[in-house]
Amino acid sequence: MLVLSMPDRTDRKGRASRQGSNVTSTTSSASSAPVLPDYAPVPQSALGPALNEQGYYVGRVERNLYWVTDGTYQSAFLTTSDGVVLLDAPPTIGHNIRRAVDEIAAANGVSNKVTHLIYSHHHADHGGASFLFDKDVSRIGHEETRRLLLRDDDPARPAPEETFQDRRSLEIGGERIDLAWYGSNHSPDNIYIHLPDHDTLMLVDIVNAGWAPVYISNLTEDIPGYIEAPGKALVYPWKHFIGGHLGRLGTRHDVTLHQQYMADIAASVRQAMDTVDPTPYFVRYGENAWAGVKGYLDAVSDAAAAPVVEKYTGVLAAADVFTASTAFWVMESIRLDLGYGSQVHP
Repeated sequence: MLVLSMPDRTDRKGRASRQGSNVTSTTSSASSAPVLPDYAPVPQSALGPALNEQGYYVGRVERNLYWVTDGTYQSAFLTTSDGVVLLDAPPTIGHNIRRAVDEIAAANGVSNKVTHLIYSHHHADHGGASFLFDKDVSRIGHEETRRLLLRDDDPARPAPEETFQDRRSLEIGGERIDLAWYGSNHSPDNIYIHLPDHDTLMLVDIVNAGWAPVYISNLTEDIPGYIEAPGKALVYPWKHFIGGHLGRLGTRHDVTLHQQYMADIAASVRQAMDTVDPTPYFVRYGENAWAGVKGYLDAVSDAAAAPVVEKYTGVLAAADVFTASTAFWVMESIRLDLGYGSQVHP
């Protein structure tokens, strides 16, 4: 899921940035400033630990498994007797991944050499810093991840040399990592990364712990697969959840809350599809068929989103920001994938 990183508003010592303080303009700021909407406050439960002066936080998940965040993206790494296993390399964290690994390795007296890199999926926002690590790093991913990365030909994301089709168990430095692919969800190649000896599951771009999904269900390509993914995740035994985004680790409660949120959207979409009358939109726009379609589908999305926003505001951060977008994408899946509401001309 591509999410733009937030601009750095502090310098390395944490002082407020003065960028733009000497810029002048012939246009008054009052007339040129955009009118920005107000949104509900972010629940404190959605927020994670404070970042350090370099703009990252690294913490222990369990034993020798650690996670790194810049507040928007997440990576993780496992220190082993054979070296460090890196799980994703988001470019927004970038060189701070190396700083985090060095920090933990120095504190624990272990090797800081990254020997393995596992791709959760092929998207650049989660793997775009993988080029920072040695060419002799063993890169591992799903076979579809390799195909897509070879297609995309991005030098920042070298394709994995080691691939698997459905399942693969790794033993690296005495540590076990189980990889599994159960079909398309957020992307065609998004995998489940289970660390059974660390009570941890990593599943990226499905559940944003404490937050609603961003645009169109976390920019998901396969809504039926996306909706099924949390249930598959909950079959695994785990305590800690790494979702790839935002500032804190997740829990099983976060995953079940996300399931309920998506179920409520799906139910509300069906009700809106059954009750919103398309006639006024097509009458109003006449021969401009696309304007009629847009008016009707936007009305269905807004009607479906309204009760969900009311229920989850204060529960999931940004529920008021992105629920309408997710409702639209779920509606399109219900219409096009499931055939709900299709009418055959007599």
